[in-house]
Amino acid sequence: MPVITFVAHDGASFEVEAAAGSNLMQVALNNGIDGILGECGGACSCATCHCYLSEADFARVPAPGSMERDMLDCVAEPEPTSRLGCQVVISDDMDGLVVRMPASQY
Repeated sequence: MPVITFVAHDGASFEVEAAAGSNLMQVALNNGIDGILGECGGACSCATCHCYLSEADFARVPAPGSMERDMLDCVAEPEPTSRLGCQVVISDDMDGLVVRMPASQY
């Protein structure tokens, strides 16, 4: 099972195991990770699961679709490696992925 590290805006980090086929939002919510709210339940309609990946990790995951890109236009504090956690589906080769959460979601 891949291990994902979630890093809060204050630098606190949390390592969790993530089942392949789940998404970053589900993993965060299931493990009580603050900073990923997931208010729409993963419907890609609220952007409350906004997160950042490193450049290397951003290249490891499939590119965002048009609906996700449209939602990312609405987030506070966007970065070039911004993603919506509900749209990043975990695969076995994502072991070691590091996900940072924006301060605006706390």
